[in-house]
Amino acid sequence: MPLSKRASANDRRRDLIEATVRVLAERGAAGASVRMIAAAAHVSPGLVTHHFGGVDRLVAASYDHVAAQVEAALEAAVDAAGTEPRARLGAYVAANFAAPIADPALLATWLALWSLARGDPAMLGRHEQHYAAFRARLEALLADCGVAAERLRLAAIGVTALVDGLWLELCLSPDSFSAEEARRIAAEYLAGL
Repeated sequence: MPLSKRASANDRRRDLIEATVRVLAERGAAGASVRMIAAAAHVSPGLVTHHFGGVDRLVAASYDHVAAQVEAALEAAVDAAGTEPRARLGAYVAANFAAPIADPALLATWLALWSLARGDPAMLGRHEQHYAAFRARLEALLADCGVAAERLRLAAIGVTALVDGLWLELCLSPDSFSAEEARRIAAEYLAGL
């Protein structure tokens, strides 16, 4: 949707971030140019520089935006699960296999962002920060379930690896197994902890 001339600076920044996420999903990191993003947002390329100082900062803000959306979806699932610790942990993990997280467009966006992290120390730092927050939240949920403190770090790494693997395969090949089967696999793993 074209930006109105009266859009606030925050609205313009949000629209540019959302356009960047779409461009990353559709064209990958190599296609995320100022010109392509501006066209997707229906604005002049100068607005990218005006609001973000360049495409690198805009892509970094988009990484944070996508990570915040995923975190919000996970926390909504935890909140909806009530107060029982195992239900909260199960909801956090299971939410990864449902919309809006289990989405091929989100996978495409993440792949583009991860490819940038490989060659850009600042983007790698963002990646590490967001994954550390995911694992820290898992550690807290696991601790609430009684997992011993000395096992928390490795347990969170194991759950993260399981979730990432199932999520990736579910997004790439949704006919190979269902979201419900992914949730069952994860639940069995969690029960073993």
